[in-house]
Amino acid sequence: MHTTPLTADLIRGALDLERTEHGLLPHRLPARARAQCADPQLHMAESQPSGVRLVFRTRAGTVELDTLPTKRVYVGAPPRPDGVYDLLVDGRPAGSASVTGGNTLTIDMAAGTAEQRPGPVGTVRFTGLPATVKDVEIWLPHNETTELVALRTDAPVEPVPDRGRRVWLHHGSSISHGSDAASPTTTWPALAASLGGVELINLGLGGSALLDPFTARTLRDTPADLISVKLGINLVNTDLMRLRAFGPAVHGFLDTIREGRPDTPLLVVSPILCPIHEDTPGPCAPDFGALSSGLLRFRATGDPSERAYGKLTLEVIRDELALIVRRRATEDPHLYYLDGRDLYGEADSAELPLPDDLHPDAATHRRIGERFAALAFAPGGPFADRAV
Repeated sequence: MHTTPLTADLIRGALDLERTEHGLLPHRLPARARAQCADPQLHMAESQPSGVRLVFRTRAGTVELDTLPTKRVYVGAPPRPDGVYDLLVDGRPAGSASVTGGNTLTIDMAAGTAEQRPGPVGTVRFTGLPATVKDVEIWLPHNETTELVALRTDAPVEPVPDRGRRVWLHHGSSISHGSDAASPTTTWPALAASLGGVELINLGLGGSALLDPFTARTLRDTPADLISVKLGINLVNTDLMRLRAFGPAVHGFLDTIREGRPDTPLLVVSPILCPIHEDTPGPCAPDFGALSSGLLRFRATGDPSERAYGKLTLEVIRDELALIVRRRATEDPHLYYLDGRDLYGEADSAELPLPDDLHPDAATHRRIGERFAALAFAPGGPFADRAV
């Protein structure tokens, strides 16, 4: 077996690689951005490698990857499944596997505490690959912090040349991050990117799509041909700001992106339907009463009457985002708006309700990804390939 050093030219979808005592830890926010926020939720989310993958060319029939995952355990909640590694060969699915062991992060949502315990390195192994030159991609678990320790193959490895595909940079909440998707290649952004024929950089940050200036600067400074920002749900369920602050914050966020990307197609996407927050403000809280039946659910704890005092709901946010984009588009011909209910709306909610009242399941991720691709990448859409 050949051991290949894990270097940046073999890793896509990460904006920073931190050297650790075990190997490399991919980050989806650069170090300067991470240093500007002490929120443990953000640090956990950005270190979970949604959209990050190893990409290389080889004749190998066997591929082994040693990793050190960090698995989450929620006190009182059902055990979470191990993270999934998806294998693609020449762009086609060729297997999935998981790594046991690893560190354990125990989170007590009621007490607001977290405790991490160290664990052993594990190995994911794929065998029986065709003994021809091929492009191999290993997509890392979208919801499990993963340190890369070693890559072994039974034939030499080399980087894949640039295919000339456009780069799509997307920012959003846990839904964009991939919460409750079946695997890393079946999160809705990964599915949409595959259908659109683009390279994905996923800045979906669970619980952390909060109009942070450092996120806007990251979007500004990251080379990309297409940019989308899906805004709203985290601002409601954290009850972070009022309408008076929301509008200027959105303008400032978009202004920052435009400082570095004045002509890049920029798509603003409002929230998908989420019945608990359509008319009811946040904050959102776990429904601990549901845990007795083995379910983790969420509920809105705000008072609908507080909308009169500027509290945000999803309906309020959609109206404001549509207005902001409409006004800015008079001077920005590359700015577009998509109502999130076109991705998942009333009829979809009746057919495929959100299992925990907040996050879509695997089938809904597929539906959202297919619809986004049809609306954004198709001819006439904001992300249509003008060169074709």
